[in-house]
Amino acid sequence: MKQDYRLLVLDLDGTLTNSKKEISPRNLRTLLRLQQSGVRLVLASGRPTYGIVPLAEQLQMKENNGYILSYNGGEIIDWSTGELLYKNLLPDDVLPILYQTATDNRQTILTYDNECILTENPNDPYVQKEAFLNKMQVRRVENFLQEIPLPLPKCLIVGEPEQLMKTEAELSLRLQRQISVYRSEPYFLELVPLGIDKARSIAVLSEKLGITREEVAAMGDGYNDLSMIKYAGLGIAMDNAQEPVKAAADYIAPSNDEDGVAIAVERYFLHAF
Repeated sequence: MKQDYRLLVLDLDGTLTNSKKEISPRNLRTLLRLQQSGVRLVLASGRPTYGIVPLAEQLQMKENNGYILSYNGGEIIDWSTGELLYKNLLPDDVLPILYQTATDNRQTILTYDNECILTENPNDPYVQKEAFLNKMQVRRVENFLQEIPLPLPKCLIVGEPEQLMKTEAELSLRLQRQISVYRSEPYFLELVPLGIDKARSIAVLSEKLGITREEVAAMGDGYNDLSMIKYAGLGIAMDNAQEPVKAAADYIAPSNDEDGVAIAVERYFLHAF
């Protein structure tokens, strides 16, 4: 007997989008049909809100009462109304520590302001990678700490993976009771408010909507998806997912380059085409 799921939570990079960072025609067609059946979509990503908007628009989530969960759970937005339902921010007093650590380790720190990435080093190749990923402009600032808009939901330190491991260890130890520090990619070090993760924010949203965790399905591929896959009534990992994510999942879908989202939705939500 098919379980009735009311909410489908999708990670973006490596899950919803393929290697070209696009939603495939089959995934798009299937998700539009899913929403027409009454299931609500949540796009859950470490991306800033601005970087998620084009995908939400493509999926017609405004018309279908969808939600955006950005900054890895730091913000929840009702996309049909634009209302900010939940927000968590970095403590201002940690920002000089983050900046100085990045500077001492010859790495680049960045943050976001609406459609712009703010950084002192706009030509850094990893800054450019983040800009491409989110379809955002890069704006150079002369003094990062003086020109950023406080308070902030997130900062990102970028750099060579081996060196970034040392920065991660240093900041995790120094700020262990003040913020969360983790890598979303080998070259991206995420710096977000303490305790922020996708599962916690999904629980907040579910409570607001009167939805139980058994009525939630979640799909992802990365370490920052692990908590929501464990939380959801149905946890789905992509074939390209990290091994611990696969081990926690109820089902492993084909990869993000093989329409894995559509195939999982057809299996658990819709009759196969």
